[in-house]
Amino acid sequence: MYKKILIATDGTALSKKAVGNGLALAESLNAEIVIVTVVGRYMSSYFDGGYVLPNEDVERIEKQWSDEAQASVDAVKQMATRKGLKAKGVVVRSNYVADAIISAATKNKCHLIVMSSHGRRGLKGILLGSETQHVLTHSKVPVLVLR
Repeated sequence: MYKKILIATDGTALSKKAVGNGLALAESLNAEIVIVTVVGRYMSSYFDGGYVLPNEDVERIEKQWSDEAQASVDAVKQMATRKGLKAKGVVVRSNYVADAIISAATKNKCHLIVMSSHGRRGLKGILLGSETQHVLTHSKVPVLVLR
């Protein structure tokens, strides 16, 4: 049924619960997994709501974010490998988290998305709804949401 499972993580305690459950499910089904973390881009203009920094500083900040995301993905990949699962790690750079998750699931031909019930917060979450809600309402791939 679920031969390839996408597990979305952002490294938070809540997403670690999704990781644990996603790995257990994949292990019980002998499924492949794709671990995805989405890294935002630095807001580079006043109109984006960011403080304008020199390009070198923006590149340094975005590299730090990407390195942290890659470390998180690699840690989950190691957990999967220890369980005998075939795993692929993906870091996606986008300010549109939900769309990036859906796109990664489609691109990697996943049969299920596993994610936690809370992602990014703040004004965007209040105005547009949570990233999880967006994935639930727009994904053609089934979604398992964990609290």
